[in-house]
Amino acid sequence: MTVHIGAQKSDIAETVLLPGDPYRAKWAAETFLKDAKLVNDVRGMLGFTGTYQGNPVTIHGSGMGMPSLSIYVNELIRDFGAKTLIRIGSCGGMQPHVGIRDVILAMTSTTLNSPSSGIFKDLNFAPCADYGLLKAAEIAAAKKSCTTHIGGIYSSDVFYDERPDLNEQMTRHGILAVEMEAAELYNLAARYGCRALAVLTVSDHLQTGEALPSADREKSFGDMVEIALDAAFA
Repeated sequence: MTVHIGAQKSDIAETVLLPGDPYRAKWAAETFLKDAKLVNDVRGMLGFTGTYQGNPVTIHGSGMGMPSLSIYVNELIRDFGAKTLIRIGSCGGMQPHVGIRDVILAMTSTTLNSPSSGIFKDLNFAPCADYGLLKAAEIAAAKKSCTTHIGGIYSSDVFYDERPDLNEQMTRHGILAVEMEAAELYNLAARYGCRALAVLTVSDHLQTGEALPSADREKSFGDMVEIALDAAFA
């Protein structure tokens, strides 16, 4: 039990999926896990543990942004023994060939700032995914009907961005999409010697202004969750 996670150590599995939205954690656990039970609800951040194809899995909300994710991932790794952590969430497409409902496997994550910036100081550390998880997710995604992209993403530390010039440079340099958590997840996984990956669904597009209708989100996000689970236990 920690300040932010009111579970016993035995309640948390070594494999943890991390949606930002706690209610998405509830939906994913009830949809994809067997015998899922609530193991945390401190501050309304829901966490559930069950099994997937006989393997223990925890699906735990991480909140919005890198500072919030940093709190939960630090505690999940240090106090509960999590070894494999996969972010599942939405993102905004930044390239013309990236479409709504596409799935992105984030090989690297660029950021201006993160909770780890104070540690690295003037070093531009390059956080990246675990290659084994990335490869397993690529194989799992190939079995789905969804279009999948592998490459770099951008983890923004603000939602209401007022830097169109920065978005232009991200697009120019091949960044596939923008979200708000993956870079710090990769930083922490590197620090603690854990495996990490971000599997993301494109819910809107910065260039076209398209957005995924709410009624269509569940099915599209379902592909993302299954890819993450299959990759974790490949």
